[in-house]
Amino acid sequence: MSLRQRLQTLPRDTRDTLFLLVVVAWVIIPQIAYVPLWTPVFAGALLLWRGSLAWQGKHLPGRWVLGALLALAVLLTLFSYRTIIGSEAGVTLIVMLLALKTLELRARRDAMVVFFLGFFTMLSNFLYSQSLLTAAAMLVALLGLLTALVNAHMPVGRPPLAQSARMAARMALFGAPIMLALFVLFPRMAPLWGVPSDPSQGRSGLSSEMSIGNIASLVLDDSVAMRVRFLTPGGRPPPQSALYFRGPVLTAFNGRDWYALSQPQAQAITAASPAPAQLQVQGEPLRYEVTLEPHRQPWLLTLDAAPERPELPEGTRAFMAPELQWIASRPIREVLRYQAESYLQFTHGPAQRTRQMRAYVQLPAGLNPRTLELAQQMRDDPQLASGGAQAMVDAALRRLRTGGYVYTLEPGVYGEHTADDFWFDRKEGFCEHISSAFVVLMRALDIPARIVTGYQGGELNDVDGYWTVRQADAHAWAEVWIEGRGWLRVDPTGAVSPGRVGAFQRLQAPRGVFGNAMDAMIDPSMVQRLRSVWEAVNNGWNQWVLNYTQSRQLDLLKALGIDAPSWQDLTRALAGLVALGAIGGLAWTWWERSQHDPWLRLLARARKRLARAGLALPPHLPPRAMAQRTQERFGASADAVAAWLLRLEQARYAAQPASALAELRRQLRSLPWPSAAPLS
Repeated sequence: MSLRQRLQTLPRDTRDTLFLLVVVAWVIIPQIAYVPLWTPVFAGALLLWRGSLAWQGKHLPGRWVLGALLALAVLLTLFSYRTIIGSEAGVTLIVMLLALKTLELRARRDAMVVFFLGFFTMLSNFLYSQSLLTAAAMLVALLGLLTALVNAHMPVGRPPLAQSARMAARMALFGAPIMLALFVLFPRMAPLWGVPSDPSQGRSGLSSEMSIGNIASLVLDDSVAMRVRFLTPGGRPPPQSALYFRGPVLTAFNGRDWYALSQPQAQAITAASPAPAQLQVQGEPLRYEVTLEPHRQPWLLTLDAAPERPELPEGTRAFMAPELQWIASRPIREVLRYQAESYLQFTHGPAQRTRQMRAYVQLPAGLNPRTLELAQQMRDDPQLASGGAQAMVDAALRRLRTGGYVYTLEPGVYGEHTADDFWFDRKEGFCEHISSAFVVLMRALDIPARIVTGYQGGELNDVDGYWTVRQADAHAWAEVWIEGRGWLRVDPTGAVSPGRVGAFQRLQAPRGVFGNAMDAMIDPSMVQRLRSVWEAVNNGWNQWVLNYTQSRQLDLLKALGIDAPSWQDLTRALAGLVALGAIGGLAWTWWERSQHDPWLRLLARARKRLARAGLALPPHLPPRAMAQRTQERFGASADAVAAWLLRLEQARYAAQPASALAELRRQLRSLPWPSAAPLS
């Protein structure tokens, strides 16, 4: 017997259980990337075990076994998170409870618990991702859970799953207009509560520290970091080489890792400065809109340099740090859209050297002796010494351009003296290797210098006109302080590989045989076009769904002719839409009923009443056969029903007056229907 035939002959309970297990697995699968590895393995094993028990018709495990499994799940959660409190630990426990509860599917009450746990787990997926793909997957999960819920309330017998699925889809379809009306018109306000952050929770992206090699690994991530739309008249963006999106500024150095300033150091610099960054701008401002993907860090990405606070949604504040980056009042845990103005021509920082700038020339003792010796040689050069700090910077860049240095994603593992390794031994590296070695050399020359991390570049999506900045565009550059001019951007990577800054050359990881074969089979231009279309669709989802803020709502209502709506206006609009929806639903029901044959409706009502009594009959069965099966099942107590079914058949095929159906309808309401009885 084939698998399909075996499935068709399964008892209803077994079939329904297997279907529910498939739906539960579909709900859990998106969690795999966000929970410990043992969770999907454990949950999958439980679901397979439950499916095997249903397939073989064996008994479910006892309460002691379930208690032991639950205790094991709790202990594993404690081992993974050191707590059972928090979003990640809570989601892990919910997933395990859902899988464990399937081993208690004995009655309808147990099924109801599984349904509601499934709905809750489905919603928890949006804690990690609100992408269009996640929404589509959860829509399928919703329809699956609704189908299982409807099927659990179907009468006895073996109703087809397709019938339950159609009913579930109809329910979801009828509820969609109300959901859309509430989404569009319900007042947008800040939430009364938020999701607590987990200190163990991380996300790919920039960090407040930089280890040699971590940006190179980040470049392998091709996911979207943000999308940018330029709002300047004519929509002309700046040249690609000017697209420097400023992120964390790193000052402290231990020989291998770079860190942002500590809070006391930052406060000391701020107190010594009359303005947060002593920023002076020139030229025309460049206005743009950023849609920032969640990175669970507080910084906002803006083009260098943004003197004014970005226009943020209500409830989100920001301040400018002394090193020119904008910091939000809370970590960015959801897609954030804001507008900002930047000036590409600017100066910032004190014109004269201050005591607080000692932090920008400090180096760890005993490290990189050859770089220190190189700095001494440069200071001893009369021509360089007479040119001051700018001459030293130019000499270092000239060495990078002409010294045989290579820009590569795989420079190998650096030793203890990272700057020496780059300048004298390996002569190859990624942007963080190059910038770190450059800043170390500048500090050895007693020139204040620091590392700025962020994103450089992006690519224009021709479909929607947005610039897409990816994690692969992560970059690190340097800033040096020159007396009388302040802090100046210097990108030493551009000296090694001009293409990285001008044409946005992305280094690719080595590709395997499969990747090369796919490149040969599929036209890269077609792949790029499909990718652009998909990202444009995702961007539209971000703009109109995830970022449907109060300002967007007001703009939409103004476009509909409603200016400055009050709560009363929105309430009236909602009430009107609900009333229209109710009237439309009633009209649809009346129209649908009018489209059916009155005789068929009577036959369907009789079949439904018999199903309630425990006799489920296939819809193709004629009245005479129904009458015969009714008498076989219920005996003499069903004689009246059988006689009515025969009269119904006569009304269909024999000449009858127009009032015959009305009389049969009246008789149907007064028939003595048999009660449910066990099969003989």
